[in-house]
Amino acid sequence: MKKERVKLTGAEKSELFAEAVVTIVLLLLLNLSIIILIHLAILQDENLVNGIYFLKKTMSFVGGKDFWSWQNVVIIIMAIGDLIVLYWRLIRRYHQMQLRHVISELHYIANGHFDHRISFVVRTDLQRVIDSINSLVDSTVNSINEERAIEKSKDELITNVSHDIRTPLTSIIGYLGLLKSGAALPEDTQKYVDIAYTKAEQMKSLANDLLEYTTLKSTNTTLNLSALHIYSMLEQVAAGFELEAEKKGISFEIQARPQDLTIKADPEKLVRVYNNLITNALKYGTGATTIKLVANLVNNQQVELRVENNGAKIPEESLKKIFERFYRVETSRNTKTGGTGLGLSITKSVVDLHHGTITCVSDDNWTSFIIRLPLDPSKASVKQ
Repeated sequence: MKKERVKLTGAEKSELFAEAVVTIVLLLLLNLSIIILIHLAILQDENLVNGIYFLKKTMSFVGGKDFWSWQNVVIIIMAIGDLIVLYWRLIRRYHQMQLRHVISELHYIANGHFDHRISFVVRTDLQRVIDSINSLVDSTVNSINEERAIEKSKDELITNVSHDIRTPLTSIIGYLGLLKSGAALPEDTQKYVDIAYTKAEQMKSLANDLLEYTTLKSTNTTLNLSALHIYSMLEQVAAGFELEAEKKGISFEIQARPQDLTIKADPEKLVRVYNNLITNALKYGTGATTIKLVANLVNNQQVELRVENNGAKIPEESLKKIFERFYRVETSRNTKTGGTGLGLSITKSVVDLHHGTITCVSDDNWTSFIIRLPLDPSKASVKQ
């Protein structure tokens, strides 16, 4: 924002000029009154006249020329005083005009022009007021934007949940309707029951994920911390996905440096993080042949946990939104992959509870989810 001085209008310049004229006239009248009073006082006091005469004779050049006269001294003193008073009156009036401009700008902003800022530069304490007003407006605008984002998020939450519940529910009602009416062929009965059951499981998964997400977002959620041997946990997690991975031709690679790396964490929640990330890799890592589970000690203060796969690259625009709830890289909200869109949001919430960070990077070779956790979250929370 470009800063500039307050520009006076023609009327304000005329007002300032009138102030100067009035002040000068008043000062001249005051000076005249003072001179008359001094002159009368001197005429009535002979000792004062002798004193001034003596002073004039004392302050003189060689040759008897007077160095100065008392009239000139008085006139110069009064002239200096007049200039000071004139300057003070004009600068005071100018500051009042600046304040009027600031108030006018403030009213303009208050009328809904929140993108406007007061761009004046002044050399008084008024500048601090201007800066405070601009900061307050910025804060207000940010609060309004955050409120709008929250409202939009709520609307999207309702829309997404309604869609994800309605889709399987429609299938369930349709197939159960066929069975109830007797229109289904005997050989198709089991197939319809299986489909309805699968759709019901999808609804249950969504309900569970939504409950877990809202629970993790609650400020009352606490961690059950205990010592966790990372390598052993990675082996157990990988074992739970071996059959599914083999069907897709994917193998696991597990690394921990050092191998006896142990941290304090909530085992149940951290396993949930790995389950979500591995499930995500199996569902969306098209063409992947390897999933790496890597843990490294960093600076004896943090542990870096990586879940990597060599499947399809995640688009750059999707990386920025990948941890948002209900966000899917797919362009449509179909249930082809069976995901609820909450897995990565839950993962981020768990990492946040551990006072850690999670990021995702993806290129043509690897897609990596990188988690940084403190060795002891309880100590990290105290520092924060």
